Amino acid sequence: MSYPIQKTEAQWLEELGPDRYRILREKGTERAFTGTYNMHKEEGSYLCGACNETLFDSTSKFDSGCGWPSFDESVDGKVEYIRDTTHGMIRTEILCANCGSHLGHVFNDGPTETGQRYCVNSLSIDFKKP
Repeated sequence: MSYPIQKTEAQWLEELGPDRYRILREKGTERAFTGTYNMHKEEGSYLCGACNETLFDSTSKFDSGCGWPSFDESVDGKVEYIRDTTHGMIRTEILCANCGSHLGHVFNDGPTETGQRYCVNSLSIDFKKP
């Protein structure tokens, strides 16, 4: 897939550092209950940690108890959905539609009226106050 933001993997690694690069570009996962934004409750926007595209609004954030930041919807058109069959599971991977960076996965078991639970790595996102 071609994305509006194009960089070499060497450029991404230099900009992101090894921890964020592992999550965003190599589809890694941080340990549950360790991320900065898991229990974060401020009002604002959550941005892609690689390209600063706005992905989620704080009004869609909820505590799912899964150990990662959870949202019940994304900003329209800002997240790409890919079928993921790794690790013996069938899941839906979520990527930033602007740069193709890995954010986490979305599940159809959310407790809100959307029925969605976007399970996102804290290292995949940044936060901006209004």
